Amino acid sequence: QVQLVESGGGLVQAGGSLRLSCVASGRALSSYIMAWFRQAPGKEREFVAGISWNGGTTYYEESVKGRFTISRDNGKITVYLQMNSLKPEDTAVYYCASDDERIRYGSSWYRNRYAYWGQGTQVTVSS
Repeated sequence: QVQLVESGGGLVQAGGSLRLSCVASGRALSSYIMAWFRQAPGKEREFVAGISWNGGTTYYEESVKGRFTISRDNGKITVYLQMNSLKPEDTAVYYCASDDERIRYGSSWYRNRYAYWGQGTQVTVSS
């Protein structure tokens, strides 16, 4: 059974930073894509960032480019989301996700399905 567990969320002031982590079990994380999504209150879940199986390809939602960085450590079966220059509009529950592909391109990062999801971690950015 695949399990994804996020951590690292919390309360931070605007302009601050947080690093989210997602640890996988029951799955060879090193072989598959990983991604971060978020869902703010009253809004639909949206794609944030994705990374290919070996970290060679990344893809970001436009509003987080230059502020967020996705990375992975396959030895630790962990994927990270470094979030800098946080804004109140970044407030959301952040979810880790994965699927049975090694890489995606362009809009397939956010249009295609993800089979595996974590339970989410809350990020709150105060103004």
